[in-house]
Amino acid sequence: MDIFKLYRSFWNFCFENPDKIKPTHIAIYSFAVEHCNRLGWKKKFGLPTSMVMEATGIKSYSVYKKHLDQLVEFGFIDMIELSRNQYSANIIALKENDKASIKALDKALIKHSSKQTESTSQSIITVDKQVNNSTSKQETNKQKSDLFDTFWNLYAKKEDRKKSFSKWMNLKIETMETIIEVVPKYVKQKPEIKYRKNPVTFLNNRSWEDEIIAEKEKPQKVPMQKAVL
Repeated sequence: MDIFKLYRSFWNFCFENPDKIKPTHIAIYSFAVEHCNRLGWKKKFGLPTSMVMEATGIKSYSVYKKHLDQLVEFGFIDMIELSRNQYSANIIALKENDKASIKALDKALIKHSSKQTESTSQSIITVDKQVNNSTSKQETNKQKSDLFDTFWNLYAKKEDRKKSFSKWMNLKIETMETIIEVVPKYVKQKPEIKYRKNPVTFLNNRSWEDEIIAEKEKPQKVPMQKAVL
């Protein structure tokens, strides 16, 4: 007697016949298999009614008898000898149910396992992607913040730092690097802070570069030479 084959046959039947199987069937059959196992897998053995009812929690003898008879009908138990009353034992034999040959449960388990593996794999990829994106974003924000400090130190103006920082963090790294390149030139052109534009001006996409270029391209004043008499 192979316990694995018994249970495999039984669960195939359960899966194929959910309209027939009740928890009481499962409780009685499972106890019968366990009892047979403890008796050394005897081909025929006694199944005491009171012991089964106590072990499975079945309170009604009629409920127990009905479900035991259905297990016989389903082909999982051979009734060798009926008990005389509810206090005596039925003599039974366990058998595999040949009717439960369809492997619907096997297919369902394989399909479920495949879906679960795919889902788990996708979840891992998603988590990795989220972690990588999160790490990358943190590194980018740190780089942007460091560049802002450079920008602000070059500009050397204290007010509106919070507002400027908020606008700064929405810029691209390339734009930030351009600003930092331009700012020293602008500071050189406007050494007095009170004459400089607010940094937010540049962050609003009004480039200071044009002003610097315009300043460079102004025609230089040629000092007038005194006429030689």
